[in-house]
Amino acid sequence: MSDRSEATASSAMPGVAGVPIGAPAPRAPRLRHRRGDGWVAVAFLAPGLIGFVLFILTPLFGSAFISLFDWKLFGSPDFIGFENYVKLFRDPTFYTVLGNTLIFAVVYTALNLFVALTISLWLNTRMKAAGAWRVIFFLPVITPMVANALVWRLLLSQDGLVNSMLATVGIDGPNWLSDSAWALPSVIAMSVWQSFGYNVIVLSAGLSAIPKELLEASRIDGTSAWQRLRFIILPLLSPSLFFCSTMTMIGAFQVFVQPLFLTQGGPGESTNTFVLYLYRNGFVFDRLGYASALAWILFLVVMLITALQFVGQRRWVNYE
Repeated sequence: MSDRSEATASSAMPGVAGVPIGAPAPRAPRLRHRRGDGWVAVAFLAPGLIGFVLFILTPLFGSAFISLFDWKLFGSPDFIGFENYVKLFRDPTFYTVLGNTLIFAVVYTALNLFVALTISLWLNTRMKAAGAWRVIFFLPVITPMVANALVWRLLLSQDGLVNSMLATVGIDGPNWLSDSAWALPSVIAMSVWQSFGYNVIVLSAGLSAIPKELLEASRIDGTSAWQRLRFIILPLLSPSLFFCSTMTMIGAFQVFVQPLFLTQGGPGESTNTFVLYLYRNGFVFDRLGYASALAWILFLVVMLITALQFVGQRRWVNYE
């Protein structure tokens, strides 16, 4: 008799969230699919999908089609199959511009991240007017690149401001844009100045997300500034650094305006880049098929390097 009463009492006792012990858990309400929801989703997705098809997929496959032809801007195209690709890999200028672009991409990305990280750490030291400084550093990003390139061309000319300042301390400055040894570094310097402000904003946001308590605790434990940077800040900032490095590298392979307006690809071929060579083949030499083949090679190179970055990020990016 007592056992039965205890069982009855235990079954009536409330369990978790007021549910009696032994009672079946309440089922979650099912989301009913209302008729017409699919068309609503299609309506919201349609503008983006239409733009993606018209401005990305169509030109992408169109360029693949054109690359199989000897296609003039005006005139009838002649089908030549993969002859443009065969000719491309036999072209010594192709390897020159590919090497120039690789050097530009590696050096530009490294300098861009170094400058952006240094300035972001400086702005994160609770300095006054940090927001105003971020705006100042971001201004070159939103100013027209053509205007910036023309200003830098004046600064780096033989009798420009840079050489005038060097002359005041007894240094005879080189002809920055006409010397093959200095032309590509000049293009890199202008490009870093133009774009590092974007990475400053991204890295500053990543630094502000690091818990202050963690840094304070490390200070109490007696860590140095270098130890905090190496073992705390950089690991926690690694997702932002990975994003910045990937986007900066992709943009580096598309460099075009800077060499076009600063050096016109010269002297010789020392600053001729992949996209500049592509542009000249398509719209100066009137070889649209060859230019389309170059575009697809560039697409594959960027895809390969981006894939390598995503594979490598597993070793150094910390998402925890």
